[in-house]
Amino acid sequence: MALQTRMVTFDCADPATLASFWAAATGLRESWRHENDFLILGETPGLCLGFQRVPEPKTVKNRVHLDWSSDGDPAAEIDRLLGLGATVVDRQKMPQGFGWTVLADPAGNEFCVATPTT
Repeated sequence: MALQTRMVTFDCADPATLASFWAAATGLRESWRHENDFLILGETPGLCLGFQRVPEPKTVKNRVHLDWSSDGDPAAEIDRLLGLGATVVDRQKMPQGFGWTVLADPAGNEFCVATPTT
């Protein structure tokens, strides 16, 4: 028996606003909400994203982050995410032919998008 990923939850000041960004980014739809304090995108089985209201602001770099890839042009996907409100934090290229762009969502949570460097 092993653990299975069901949901990744973001602590945030405004669950609805942050969920709106991630819904547009991933295509996941809202499946559950408890007032304005907790919201879920996606359905099980499958990965769900949760958004939980917390009083304290984000103050340090994430200790865990999500890595994403695109089935299309990574540069176009990054541009799309920037248009949704993400910001570029860093760009990394490895000599082995791959790289990633580190982005932050509107609440400052870092995530990566794979960017092949052929």
